[in-house]
Amino acid sequence: MGLCKLVYAQTKSFPQHELYALTSQIQRAVVSIPTNIAEGSGRATDKELCHFLKISLGSAYELETELTLAYEFGYICAENFEDMKNCLVEIQKMLYGLINKHNTNQGE
Repeated sequence: MGLCKLVYAQTKSFPQHELYALTSQIQRAVVSIPTNIAEGSGRATDKELCHFLKISLGSAYELETELTLAYEFGYICAENFEDMKNCLVEIQKMLYGLINKHNTNQGE
């Protein structure tokens, strides 16, 4: 959820014409990461949890692409981009670890 705060703070300065485009996409992707983890955690089986963890991981990669675009368009400075990207890479690693752990518990 810390990444959500960082990203929302950063997107406040995006151009107004991006409000319903890149800004909205970025905000939806970043919120999708923790909400899918939470939803999966409330499920009854490891298989269901893995399903939501994989959705969360997909959102993380979507966000990485969108943040890269925002950086390329000059909406994010290099330092802020690197901070968010480093945080995102850590989240992706954690998600892979959780997916592997719960796939093992399923016998897959």
